[in-house]
Amino acid sequence: MARFIFVTGGVVSSLGKGLSSASLAYLLQSRGFKVRLRKLDPYLNVDPGTMSPFQHGEVFVTNDGAETDLDLGHYERFSGISAKKSDNITTGKIYSEVLKKERKGGYLGKTVQVIPHITDRIKEFIKNDTSKEDFVICEIGGIVGDIESLPFVEAIRQFANDVGKKNALFIHLTLVPYLRASDEIKTKPTQHSVKELRSLGIQPDIIICRSERPIPLEHRKKISLFCNVNIENVIQTVDVKTIYEAPISFNRENLDKQVLEYFSIKSRKKVNLNPWKKITKTILHTKKSINIAIIGKYVNLKDAYKSLDEALTHGGIDNNLKVNLVRIDSENLKISEIKNKLKGISGILIPGGFGKRGTEGKIEAIRYAREKKIPFFGICFGMQMAIIEFARNKLNIKKATSSEFGVGGIPIIGLITEWNRDGKLVKGTDKDLGGTMRLGLYEAKLNENSLIKKIYKSKLIQERHRHRYEVNISYKEKFEKNGLIFSGLSPDNKLPEIIELKNHPWFVAVQFHPEFKSRPLVPHPLFSSFIKAAKNHK
Repeated sequence: MARFIFVTGGVVSSLGKGLSSASLAYLLQSRGFKVRLRKLDPYLNVDPGTMSPFQHGEVFVTNDGAETDLDLGHYERFSGISAKKSDNITTGKIYSEVLKKERKGGYLGKTVQVIPHITDRIKEFIKNDTSKEDFVICEIGGIVGDIESLPFVEAIRQFANDVGKKNALFIHLTLVPYLRASDEIKTKPTQHSVKELRSLGIQPDIIICRSERPIPLEHRKKISLFCNVNIENVIQTVDVKTIYEAPISFNRENLDKQVLEYFSIKSRKKVNLNPWKKITKTILHTKKSINIAIIGKYVNLKDAYKSLDEALTHGGIDNNLKVNLVRIDSENLKISEIKNKLKGISGILIPGGFGKRGTEGKIEAIRYAREKKIPFFGICFGMQMAIIEFARNKLNIKKATSSEFGVGGIPIIGLITEWNRDGKLVKGTDKDLGGTMRLGLYEAKLNENSLIKKIYKSKLIQERHRHRYEVNISYKEKFEKNGLIFSGLSPDNKLPEIIELKNHPWFVAVQFHPEFKSRPLVPHPLFSSFIKAAKNHK
């Protein structure tokens, strides 16, 4: 039977529950155990697919097409385990399933209540598909004390009783702030957070204390005394210079050792931290660097492109380079400013996105990259913008546009349902926005003698998608006659997946999201190749 580890948070959000869970997963894996990671989110959205990146950060997509919380990206990057639809659930999803069952008469006339019906469904989710794992780590979103998270906290309290206390461990992550004015570290917020958790029936077994400075032993003893936790289980996590130091830091503080001790389990292997030490050394100490411009409309929120930022870092690691990310807001990018804004830039990347806002700035930046021979990488929406730019400026289709931007113009980009097999316009869809995109893993076949085939070293690839609009294949011949090659297509030759430009050092755009599959220990080949091209350009 699997052992269950529940990670809760207190005091403030965004303390690093996801990173802590991911680091612990790696350490347990390295010791020879099979691990599964899950996220329980307290918001009422069924999934984050329709939420603004400004509010929630990026939407991470799994192989099987789930739109999930960005913490699942941390889980995958650190553990190497591909997440599934069954690894992320929200309050909205829980309630919709329970209400759907109630409408069908599934509760036989009973009054449907939070306890036991909602909590029972949460417990089913936690335990589902876990027979082969040694450990299941479940992160509870939000912070203890929020109204939204109460059903989840109650569910994990019940769950621990159901499986037995020896099979369930509670880890609580809190903030231990440093007050600069009085030069003091304060433990009171942690004490109050644990008090709140205990009032809900859960006594934490391990407390992880996030702090910007090392926490003195006397303060840790104070936390131990007032929170009723052994001093060995008061784990400090001091701010690190790179997130890839986290597994090293937690191992140094004996987090994995204390977890195994709680469950009375002996380690099967010795922890191997050499890969993380090597990565950390490269990131922190390499002297060579390049500047990569990310031109998008969500650049003001760092988490909006979390996987993308990490994938570029991975590409830098593979080339022994530090990658400096220059974020440029496409909405405020004026054509007259492009030359000045891109001064000193070795590579330009246009990421995914939705809607017309900021598109003209992106299109002009792509034109600049194409004409000035600067390495260019377009992802999802970025590929569509590259298609429109080329159509307008090389094919002389001045009104080239996407049907996403409204009526008018010549839509060379349209909804999946707008084009039939002959490439003719057909009626669109009236479905809800949620879940109507091409989501998850899809195959693409690569052209012989293409740059993309050299990068992947394969004829057939599988990548994760998240988009609603497609490039109209009927324009393929016109593009290729003018030097823009459709070097990757869906297996039925109907959907363009990859384009590349002839007579350019590195101009590649893809309809999928390769950043979701990049790992620090296994960088994605597209990002490694892009950074190498940017290095050569510099």
